[in-house]
Amino acid sequence: MWVEFKRVQGRMAAEMWKALYEGEGLPTRLMPERIELWDDEFAEFKICVPRAREHVAEEIERKV
Repeated sequence: MWVEFKRVQGRMAAEMWKALYEGEGLPTRLMPERIELWDDEFAEFKICVPRAREHVAEEIERKV
């Protein structure tokens, strides 16, 4: 099960966070606020991580 961990504005920012988390071994999914905005560069995106692994994402953010 995936849970929302963070929201960011823009696809590029979302992709950067995804790359950071996955580079540390944490699986990550990106979900646009509205599916029809998937290709919109300025849409809001939810960054989702596996349930019970939120603490790993928090640790990764502390390193940054």
